[in-house]
Amino acid sequence: MSTILKNTETASDVRGTSSALADTPEQSIVLPAPAVDARPRVHGKFLFVGNEKFYVRGVTYGTFRSGANGEEIFDPEVVARDFEMIVANGINAVRTYTVPPRWLLDAAHKYGLRIMVGLPWEQHIAFLDEPDRVRSIEEGVRAGVRACAGHPAVLCYTIGNEIPASIARWYGHRRIERFLHKLYRAAKTADPEGLVTYVNYPSTEYLQLRFLDFMCFNVYLETQETLAAYLARLQNIAGDHPLVMAEIGLDSRRNGEEAQARGLDWQVRTAFSAGCAGAFVFAWTDDWHRGGHSIEDWDFGLTTRTRQPKPALARVRRAFTEVPFPANIQWPRISVVVCSYNGDRTIRDCLEGLLRLDYPNYEVIVVNDGSTDHTAAIADEYPFRVISTENQGLSNARNTGMEAATGEIVAYTDDDAHPDQHWLKYLAATFMKTSHAGIGGPNIAPRDDGAIAECVANAPGGPTHVLLNDLEAEHIPGCNMAFRKAALQEIGGFDPQYRAAGDDVDVCWRIQERGWTLGISPAAVVWHHRRNSVRDYWKQQQGYGKAESLLERKWPEKYNAAGHLSWTGRLYGKGLPQAIGLRRGKIYQGTWGNAPFQSVDEPVSGWLQSLPLMPEWYLVVGSLAALYALGNALWSPLLLVLPLLVLSAGAPIVQAVLGGMRASFLNAPISLFGRLKLRLLTAFLHLIQPVARLRGRLRHGLSPWRQRGLKGFSLRLWQTVAIWSERWSDSSGRLQSIEAALRSNSAVVLRGGPYDRWDLEVRGGALGSARIRTVLEEHGAGKQLLRVRSSPRFSMLSVSLILMFAALAVLALHDRSLVASAILGTIALSFVMRTFYECAAATASVLGALRQIEEEQQTVFEDQDGDVADLVGSPTVTQSDVVGSLLIHRELEGTRD
Repeated sequence: MSTILKNTETASDVRGTSSALADTPEQSIVLPAPAVDARPRVHGKFLFVGNEKFYVRGVTYGTFRSGANGEEIFDPEVVARDFEMIVANGINAVRTYTVPPRWLLDAAHKYGLRIMVGLPWEQHIAFLDEPDRVRSIEEGVRAGVRACAGHPAVLCYTIGNEIPASIARWYGHRRIERFLHKLYRAAKTADPEGLVTYVNYPSTEYLQLRFLDFMCFNVYLETQETLAAYLARLQNIAGDHPLVMAEIGLDSRRNGEEAQARGLDWQVRTAFSAGCAGAFVFAWTDDWHRGGHSIEDWDFGLTTRTRQPKPALARVRRAFTEVPFPANIQWPRISVVVCSYNGDRTIRDCLEGLLRLDYPNYEVIVVNDGSTDHTAAIADEYPFRVISTENQGLSNARNTGMEAATGEIVAYTDDDAHPDQHWLKYLAATFMKTSHAGIGGPNIAPRDDGAIAECVANAPGGPTHVLLNDLEAEHIPGCNMAFRKAALQEIGGFDPQYRAAGDDVDVCWRIQERGWTLGISPAAVVWHHRRNSVRDYWKQQQGYGKAESLLERKWPEKYNAAGHLSWTGRLYGKGLPQAIGLRRGKIYQGTWGNAPFQSVDEPVSGWLQSLPLMPEWYLVVGSLAALYALGNALWSPLLLVLPLLVLSAGAPIVQAVLGGMRASFLNAPISLFGRLKLRLLTAFLHLIQPVARLRGRLRHGLSPWRQRGLKGFSLRLWQTVAIWSERWSDSSGRLQSIEAALRSNSAVVLRGGPYDRWDLEVRGGALGSARIRTVLEEHGAGKQLLRVRSSPRFSMLSVSLILMFAALAVLALHDRSLVASAILGTIALSFVMRTFYECAAATASVLGALRQIEEEQQTVFEDQDGDVADLVGSPTVTQSDVVGSLLIHRELEGTRD
């Protein structure tokens, strides 16, 4: 292998002055002031104004006293003084709860403030009972947006604020969601470029509002650990949407002004370090009214009723100037590794993004894995280290980058992805506050990749992370993952057999096998291009099928008999298929609906509901089609399988249509026909993805009839063996030694559960296996006799298929359809023989493992009945085994005497 090193200076060395500037508070924490007249927009997990990220550093304003017409009164002189003071304290956004007059928006624009415009309506009453009221609310929202439409000071519109849990429970969450969607469309009609959100709170967190531009929550929690944990939950609810805290705060009347100051300091910092796009502190002043009356028993303000600053104002100002992270953090060194093979179409965007990273201590290593295009030449244009090697595959390239890395953390991204500017800071911050060995983050499809790429982003098979809970991951995708270098080195890096895919899954499993954990940082975003043609998507999914085949060979216990992987955790991302007929989930509402935190208890799909989601389901469809064809040709009663054929073939189609209907598009066409085309294409991708995956699996050996680690063949399916040992061990140790011996021979071994009478199962295939049960006898002085009983297990699938085809063969024979009877009988017999073979091969694996233990511990075998002669002739038991059995038999007799 030839290795060529180029541009060996690190990125931080090349940048020189820019790296030094990044260490200053002004450069690394406080973003430059965006263009005041540009409209805010959503970009991934954050808001942007122009090309600059806009962290919302806000405060709520009002509600104040009302006039005779019921409208909130804003005093222009008071507003001017307030806005001047607000801006002087590092605040860039103000939230109002009513539609502000135009002159207030002008004043905000003058001071460079953005206004979150509240659109009030009767949300605390049963508003859906009266059609006239519903129309009035919708028209009121439309009129409120029209009054502010296009104004450069508008940050966004809120179409509601905390619909009470009792109201949502009264109508049901679906009616509330549909109504809010109607209000969203009304607001968008009045101001198409305006951002629209709804302010939710923990008691109705279960509302599914993915149509919003970004997510908002009011959250009041008074311990930092609780708030951090709940923000992690809200980030998972928000998904790819930005998350903004619309209200956080602490009452100084009940807690004291110093406690308020300390509380708001950590609330603001916790919100931003958790990846929130912004936060509003409730409230600017204690001068607060509700229903026309001054509220005298709460003091949430940063200032008093006479606008005198409280200690909290200074603490909030300092926290806001340091978001998302303080300037004095000693950041760990990170090595960013980009591996590329013929990636010249996208790698420039990747390297440009890495050049713009806001991180003071990092290097970039580009591993050119034998590219034959212009990848190396493009990489040479950037101040990064370039390592060119022969083409050896993705895992080898990642190992090359790891070995060259000088950072204590190694972060990986793909050549078709580019990071958010604060990507490394969010990764590093999570590493610094946890003991995770690896951290991942979201990967989001760019908005401008085209219609097909957007449909692919809504299709299954994309890179997704799998979470065990809100904070811990089971899997993090390779386009956005980072590891402690020491942990990677200890597990030996990436497995070279994974040349294109599957390496990230394998490394995650090996890390967890060591007892280490993986985490997730919801704000550590990379923009990952999706395939931009159906053909490329098809080839990608075939490649993933090949990777699954490689993974199953190495991790067979993680796959079921049919070859399907079932994750322990929950998958997050767009395009995930959902089982047909699966209930949406039960909402935990508490007794009489009074629970303060009301969440959805997500259902777990049963095996019957999950079957149509497996690529192997298409084999079932093909088998039923073959039976129907046999009915047409030879025996008409087989035509009765037509309803089953229709149902089995219709299940993937229904699933695909549902996937297309659930898809969300960032650049959806205005016309109904345009949106319909996108949904039809997405449904088509849902339909072909399992076929492509199945083709890749079958071509590389991952099939329901595969065999793993089976050696030999035992005609006796029921076996009882005794193993004598002069060294004491507990029963768990004995079973672990048997399990290790089986695994060393590549057998697929499963452990029995807490309700099972068996201890270990050796899988022969999808139809048969061998289970063993053990008992350990104590014979004093540390001497033990381990009895191992092996028995076959015929799967329900095997029994069902044998009985079904045997019954059909008999019926065909009764109808004098001899050819059909012969075919059906042959199929039944083949299943019998295949089941017997799988059980016999699994039994042989068990006996082989026990013989290995005998050789290691100098033990011998004994037949349960003492009839050791019956063992002679077995292909897995030798003459020496028989002699050994006689010896142990005599020894045991002497022990008993």
